[in-house]
Amino acid sequence: MFLAGLLALIAGAELLVRGASRLALSFGLSPLVVGLTIVAFGTSAPEVAVSLGAVLEGQTDIALGNVVGSNIFNVLFILGVSALITPLVVNIQLIRQEVPILVGTSLLLLVLSLDGRISALDGAMLFGLLLAYTAFLVIQSRKETQAANDEYAAEVQPAAPGSWDSRLPVQLLLMAVGLTLLVLGAQWLVNAAVVFAKSLGVSDVVIGLTIVAAGTSMPEVATSVMAAVKGERDIAVGNVVGSSTFNILGCLGLSGLASGSLGLVVPEAVLNFDIWVMLAVALACIPVFMTGREIARWEGAVFLLYYVAYVAYLILAAQQHDALGAYSSIMMGFVVPLTVITLVVALLGRRTEQPRHHV
Repeated sequence: MFLAGLLALIAGAELLVRGASRLALSFGLSPLVVGLTIVAFGTSAPEVAVSLGAVLEGQTDIALGNVVGSNIFNVLFILGVSALITPLVVNIQLIRQEVPILVGTSLLLLVLSLDGRISALDGAMLFGLLLAYTAFLVIQSRKETQAANDEYAAEVQPAAPGSWDSRLPVQLLLMAVGLTLLVLGAQWLVNAAVVFAKSLGVSDVVIGLTIVAAGTSMPEVATSVMAAVKGERDIAVGNVVGSSTFNILGCLGLSGLASGSLGLVVPEAVLNFDIWVMLAVALACIPVFMTGREIARWEGAVFLLYYVAYVAYLILAAQQHDALGAYSSIMMGFVVPLTVITLVVALLGRRTEQPRHHV
């Protein structure tokens, strides 16, 4: 059921993006605007579907765990794997604008969670910020260079005249089938996740943070890894950062609204640990992205190792293992400070070098 749900989510997101982007292009929207909105939102459609489905099923722990876990997975795992394939170029706009916005939204989520729940009003505020952010991107896209427009035009192409998906009824049908698959896939995935949690003896939130988060991030994995393989190295990074921002504003915004008067309860473990990890991961992007404006292979390896360490911590904590205390002490007292020192030294070292320019 989990695998069927995952396949339905990926297929549904693909059909929805195809139908919606073809429709938008036929109405005269530029490929750049379609890429920044419909395609960007489409890769996060599984997270939205699963989080909304979990709220409607009463599994609010999975809804929150899915978003927090996906953002940690996006940066540490997806960027880690992509950087190992090829060192990733970081667009200057990402450093100046998108990463600070991601850090800001992560901080906002932390503040909203301090009272132990994400209320419907909090959800409305998050979703309102998403609409404002999207409008800002669309307005800003009008000032983009021809090179940026050409890059998106290669990625988002209108339907060829006379092709099967060039007609309006077909585009609407693709969107309808895509949405149906997303709803069904989310339902199957959430149901299977609850069974996993019970059979493994761990909480719903741990399953949401790990299995569900990794599963719903598969479209982002595919997009970023393929972009890295094809040499579109800035798309690989931009996809991860944009998707993480959308997860907080879109997924939790809609989930908070759907939760009604009850709101989304924030588990104590998530508030005390996982949200802080998500914020730390967003903050880690700043020095990593600024070191020569690229993510080197060794930095990608560090990201991957941190993801493995994070999942190991969750497993030990879920089992209340005897080794948890020693493991936490080693991570906090040795590994994390050593990484921070290494990044600072690398940042200072690159600053003294001749500035490197990337198109």
